[in-house]
Amino acid sequence: MIEQTVTLAGARLTARGSGALWWAERRLICVADLHLGKSERIARRGGALLPPYETRETIARLAAEIAALDPATVLCLGDSFDDMASADALPEADRAALAALARGRDWIWLAGNHDPAPHGLDGGRAETLALGPLTFRHAALPEAEPGEISGHYHPKLRVALRTGTLSRPCFLCDRRRLILPAFGAYTGGLDLGSSPALAALIEPDARAILTGAPCVTLPAFRASA
Repeated sequence: MIEQTVTLAGARLTARGSGALWWAERRLICVADLHLGKSERIARRGGALLPPYETRETIARLAAEIAALDPATVLCLGDSFDDMASADALPEADRAALAALARGRDWIWLAGNHDPAPHGLDGGRAETLALGPLTFRHAALPEAEPGEISGHYHPKLRVALRTGTLSRPCFLCDRRRLILPAFGAYTGGLDLGSSPALAALIEPDARAILTGAPCVTLPAFRASA
């Protein structure tokens, strides 16, 4: 199984094994935390020299989802770039690839804490976006109305199995909100079992939908190791 269905505020959504969220009624695909240019940012700040391929890999994964679903709208939930200088330093080939993906559809970049300012790439920009019963933003608000969809936290779930420990990025959802996993190739994750921030946001009976294959739904907190 490569996807799971979620209903939030009456909207029927599909959590994909890739980490993308699909709203078929609106033909909208939503991804969070691409963190394009992360290896360039680390090198620029004197860190480890990582192979500079994560941007290309992330764009390729996004292109595969767009090819599979043919969305009318692509919505990026902030932290699409690892910092504002990463957006400026985006190689021309990657810039052209994003422009090609945006052609013929609406592309919306939401502001994140890593990329709060406009970056000049094709598409519109907003702080938050309200569509029907849903509100999209980068980081969840503690007192948000039901129907909030966000990213920011890079949630992952660690589960103890007989054969060892399974750890995967995951969607995190309860009756009020849905938090997406990070879509970027070099992004880490925040373990549900050791995150007071997530525990404070999400109801105790929340569910985690694991990315990858199989894409399965588990209790978010009781399953954490």
